[in-house]
Amino acid sequence: MKFMLNGALTIGTMDGANVEMAEEAGEENLFIFGMRVEDVEALDKKGYDAISYYNRIPELKQAMDQISAGFFSPSQPDLFKDLVNMLMRHDRQGITRAISNPKEWTKKVIYNIAGCGKFSSDRTISQYAREIWGMEPNLEKIAAPDDPR
Repeated sequence: MKFMLNGALTIGTMDGANVEMAEEAGEENLFIFGMRVEDVEALDKKGYDAISYYNRIPELKQAMDQISAGFFSPSQPDLFKDLVNMLMRHDRQGITRAISNPKEWTKKVIYNIAGCGKFSSDRTISQYAREIWGMEPNLEKIAAPDDPR
């Protein structure tokens, strides 16, 4: 949420705060990846095989092999094994396509900044007070920053 306020575009899965951020800024202005319930069901029926891309694209295969073999981390050869595992089993969005269009990228940045108003500490603390701590905050006792009360 802090990144959103400063114009960073969110790249993440559709869970947690990203759900609220998508509601406020518009999902089309975030880069959501990963599977959702309906995607998992469809994939179970169809089957997803990242290995087919790996086997078809020589440059991709070389890069993945180098990462997996520890080429970029010789003192810790297994450092990126989990990354390779994740990449070979998950689909990715068109971030490269979006970043190559500065006008569209800027539009997404503006929508993210404009949509982040919901994420104030006042709202969050009030919501936590009600939903987590089971108490109603007394907003009349909270003074404004320039109020001497």
